[in-house]
Amino acid sequence: MSAHARRSRPAAGTGDLDAPLAALLAEVRACRLCAAHLPLGPRPVLRAAATARLLVVGQAPGTKVHESGIPWNDASGERLRAWLEMPAEVFYDESRVAIVPMGFCYPGRDANGGDRPPRPECAPTWHPRLLPELPNLALTLLVGGYAQKYYLGPRAKGSLTETVRAWRDYLPGYLPTPHPSWRTTGWLKRNPWFEAELVPELRRRVHALV
Repeated sequence: MSAHARRSRPAAGTGDLDAPLAALLAEVRACRLCAAHLPLGPRPVLRAAATARLLVVGQAPGTKVHESGIPWNDASGERLRAWLEMPAEVFYDESRVAIVPMGFCYPGRDANGGDRPPRPECAPTWHPRLLPELPNLALTLLVGGYAQKYYLGPRAKGSLTETVRAWRDYLPGYLPTPHPSWRTTGWLKRNPWFEAELVPELRRRVHALV
């Protein structure tokens, strides 16, 4: 089936319309492509339904998300939902919000004690197959530099700050944000325009969708 045909599916409905996506999600969750590089082993974490209007593309699960299997089930998720002004029951309603990170499995720690980057095999293998099965997406949140570089390509600026500051350039399809981890607290203080200008627009657009 062509990408055009997939995107022409009705917005509502279940059953056969969701069958290709359900099969693909089962395939993703059984993925062992980079198992040899994952210190805690593979546990792909993502959520999606064909009716979703909002897509959240983050980095990769941390240890808490790896243990629970629930995306953004940590302090970073609390901050992200605060930015969105979205209760957990809406955020985790996959019929409205798809969550497809750049890496589906916990990648381990780096030498500085932070999480390693998402595995490079993950997004190029799965995102081109998953996105055509989400024909009703109206907005994609690019949370962090990895998602921004992958989806914006040469349109991304020289730094995350520059890319996020240029958020108006990427509408209506994309909205870039910093990653909402504790490491971002200092960035938010240095860049008050983010919460003063971008967050209200983010909330307005997201609430209109979901």
